[in-house]
Amino acid sequence: MTNTFQNILLHAHSGLRWFALIILIYAIVNAFRKKNKEYQDSDKTISVLALSMVHLQVVIGLVLYFLESRQNGLSEMGESTTRLYSLEHPLMMLVAAVLITIGHSKAKKATESEKKFKLTYIFFGIGLLLILSRIPWPFLQGLSEKAHWF
Repeated sequence: MTNTFQNILLHAHSGLRWFALIILIYAIVNAFRKKNKEYQDSDKTISVLALSMVHLQVVIGLVLYFLESRQNGLSEMGESTTRLYSLEHPLMMLVAAVLITIGHSKAKKATESEKKFKLTYIFFGIGLLLILSRIPWPFLQGLSEKAHWF
């Protein structure tokens, strides 16, 4: 039962990353393009969707992390792969989610449209770079068996 649930979560986490990345990139591009325009409800909606997708990924990832650590599924991998899955990936994703959350919160409190957009594209951009740096991509050396595109 737990293994099936874990597989479902793993595939959801792996597949939903594309939606999270796309909406995050869209939020950054939107904020950068509109930096000299008036902040509208649609801009807030885009920011909230990006934030929500990142938070959903974090929640699913944390559940997977604790399920895997409980089952000791990480001990069979090589040292660098174990370090990526047990330390680097979760830590970097948490830091990225915190930065994105701070950026969204600061942008929400800002009164000027230009500042809202600037805070969004800076904090979301840094968060995106951190996320991209520690996603276990299938093309990385030693990850082809564990990492998946979807």
